[in-house]
Amino acid sequence: MTEPRNLRTTAHPLIRGAGRQLERLNARHPWDHNAHFHPWILRHLPVDAHRVLDVGCGRGDLLAALSTRAARVEGIDPDPGMAYSAATAHRDRHSVHILRRTLSEHASQPGRAPAYDAITLVASLHHLDLGTALRQVRDLLRPGGTVLVVTLVRPVSILDHAWDVANALTNPVIGILKHPRPVPPPEREPGSALSSRMPVRDATFSLALLREQARAVLGTGAVIRRREGFRVTLRWQKPARPSAELSGGHDAGR
Repeated sequence: MTEPRNLRTTAHPLIRGAGRQLERLNARHPWDHNAHFHPWILRHLPVDAHRVLDVGCGRGDLLAALSTRAARVEGIDPDPGMAYSAATAHRDRHSVHILRRTLSEHASQPGRAPAYDAITLVASLHHLDLGTALRQVRDLLRPGGTVLVVTLVRPVSILDHAWDVANALTNPVIGILKHPRPVPPPEREPGSALSSRMPVRDATFSLALLREQARAVLGTGAVIRRREGFRVTLRWQKPARPSAELSGGHDAGR
C-alpha cells in the first residue's frame, strides 16, 4: 500500500496555490500556536508542584506562567540565542533558572533524577530522539510527577493527512477569532550577535510512532490527543510506586 501524498510538500499547482493563499491569510491574522497551549499545561500541572523543568524553553514564554505555580522553575535550551533571551527576560525572577544545555546533558548531571514534579516540552520533543527523550523525562520525574508535551508529528496515514487538511483550513479561522484586525508586517529588527529567531525543525516521527514509543517507555496511562494548530499533546503521570511492567496499552485517543 502506497503512502498518501504529503500535502505539505506536494508540487501540485492547485494545492500549492491554495497553500499560498492560506499563508497570506495566516500572516494577516497570526497566533502563537505554542502559547495557545499554555493554559492546558497550567490546568494539568500538579497543584503541589515544587520544582518544574521546561525542556527547550526558547525565549522563556512559558517560564513566567510556571513560576506562578512552582517554587523553582528551570529552563534548558541548547541554542545560545534562546538561552540568552530567556535568561534576560527572567533575570529579575529569582525562582527561574536558565541553563544552556541539551536534555541529555541535563539528565546526565548528578542528582538530577528523580528531581522534578513536572516536566514540560512545548515544540521541543520533535527536535530530539523520541525514545531517548521519553526515557530521560521518565527518569527525571519524581514518583507521581507529570510530563506535559505539545509536539508536532509527521503525517503518514490517510487519517493523518485528513487531520492536516483540517488544521490548514481552521488555522486562519482561529487567527481571525484571536486577532480580528489584520496585523501589519513586522519591522525588521537590527542585527545582533545572537539570533532571536526560534529554531525550526520538521517532525521526524509520526503519531503512530509516538503512541508506540510512549507505550514502550512510559507504559500505561499516557494520554495522547490530536489538537488544533497541527499539534499533538501527551500527558502522563509517573506512578507513585515503581512498576516492574512498563509495557501495555495506553489511552491514546483518536
